[in-house]
Amino acid sequence: MRETLKKYWGYDSFRPMQEDIITSVLEGRDTLAILPTGGGKSICFQVPSMMRPGICIVVSPLIALMKDQVESLNERGIPSLLVCSGMSYREIDIALDNAIYGDYKFLYLSPERLRTEIFRVRVARMNVNFLAVDEAHCISQWGHDFRPDYLQIAEIREIINTQKRVPVIALTATATLKVADDIMSNLEFDSTNKITSSFERPNLSYVFRKAEDKMGQLLSICQNVPGSGIVYVGKRRTAEQIASFLRSQKIDAQAYHAGMERDGRSRIQDQWKSNRTRIIVSTNAFGMGIDKPDVRFVCHFDMPDTVEGYFQEAGRAGRDGEPSYTVLLWNESDIRRLRQIGRVTFPPLDYIRDIYQKVFIFLGIPYEEGRGGSVKFDLDEFVRHFKLHSATAYYAIRYIEQAGYWTLSEELEIPSKVRFDVSRDELYRVQLGSNEMDTFVKVLLRMYPGIFSGYVTIDEEQIARAGRYAVDAVKAKLISLSKRHVLTYVQKFRSPILTFYNERLYEKNLRLPESEYDEKVERRNAGVNAMISIVTDNSTCRSVSLLSYFGQKESAPCGKCDICIDKKREYKE
Repeated sequence: MRETLKKYWGYDSFRPMQEDIITSVLEGRDTLAILPTGGGKSICFQVPSMMRPGICIVVSPLIALMKDQVESLNERGIPSLLVCSGMSYREIDIALDNAIYGDYKFLYLSPERLRTEIFRVRVARMNVNFLAVDEAHCISQWGHDFRPDYLQIAEIREIINTQKRVPVIALTATATLKVADDIMSNLEFDSTNKITSSFERPNLSYVFRKAEDKMGQLLSICQNVPGSGIVYVGKRRTAEQIASFLRSQKIDAQAYHAGMERDGRSRIQDQWKSNRTRIIVSTNAFGMGIDKPDVRFVCHFDMPDTVEGYFQEAGRAGRDGEPSYTVLLWNESDIRRLRQIGRVTFPPLDYIRDIYQKVFIFLGIPYEEGRGGSVKFDLDEFVRHFKLHSATAYYAIRYIEQAGYWTLSEELEIPSKVRFDVSRDELYRVQLGSNEMDTFVKVLLRMYPGIFSGYVTIDEEQIARAGRYAVDAVKAKLISLSKRHVLTYVQKFRSPILTFYNERLYEKNLRLPESEYDEKVERRNAGVNAMISIVTDNSTCRSVSLLSYFGQKESAPCGKCDICIDKKREYKE
């Protein structure tokens, strides 16, 4: 396994617990790996898969992260595939065929694909060596990010296991004892095999600071802690405002959030990783899968609503083992906001039922239709159309997702697509009107040989480089050909995708039981109360409180959090 690690990843040794997890997996045992943020979870399924014939299926809810991992593996010479929302039927068809017949080592899959007939039929014919479940806490109703699609994984196991028994590797950075047991039960582990790294981070100083003037406190942190930093906020607009404020104070900072163009986000991310940008101000969209070891501080400007979310984000500081700081700024308005969010997160059931019908009305889908379809869904346009409160409507849609009726993906950038509407023979008879247009069509045919068989994904910038055109000229030519019905051109767009698992139901058939609703509200409130309790506790070491929450009961005070420092000061006085 060390040879494999060195050959493909260039490392001489494993991080703590990685070797134990890989050994367990290679021995054929179902394994739950709980590693802290930055612990190198992907290596734990990538290395064993490279050591066994066949393909590893990786289920993850984070499409942007999967794209990055697939890109990274292919760059290392490890052939890998991705199937997720936003791909055409033909693109999915080709990818799954390649997973069966091609020499591919990894198939990354978003969870809503697990339900589809096309995947279930094909996976039975794949030579699967391992099934990896990333962000495994999503399978637990007690986890902080439950995804009902994850419950399909046990069924996929059954389909795969008709040929041979395939071990499961479940990975997460944050799981309480209850969530860990739930993961193993729902994935139908053959034995309780859990490998947990300590949650302790001795190099981190946890500081929870009550502050009315948060901007002043943040400025002081940025001025007094040298090096790279992340500032987490709750809203996109706040990210823009704080980044602008820091720049006005001569501090190098950039905003980052899911509402930005993907190219812009990638550029900002690369600048920060290479230390050309010092501080990123971001919503929780930032940080997943980014292994920057020298982050000297993480500051939470807004109080997170779960201990798991806080711990995961704070854990992005100091991965190189050097002293680093995590500062959470809070005041009474944060406490009120968290309690209010609890109410907004679970609107009344009658409201949720009404939103269910409104979504279908908005999309023009009649009763008893829609099953299996995927459509782009503009939440802002939806709430404007019906004059709704956006946060309440959003959480109603998410509640319906948790009930298993549909999935709303993260915002995706769907690339442009083209399909010829005439046959190859007919194309020769079409009067294109100029030698320039004729040359342009030949460039398309040369670059995209499958363009007559169905939609193909294109890149206007690549076409522009190949034909020495301006990008706008490429788009203009494609639009012109589309108007003349030579081809169909679907320009790229950014949107969340709504995937339906049922036809539109009549009101009486929509099952949203009150008991389940009450249980979810109770779980949510328990999570919020745990966060508030840890933040407002002025007597217990912050590290001890956090470790205790995750079931690590015996730990010594860290000596460097705000509580420990205050106690030292009192002792000296």
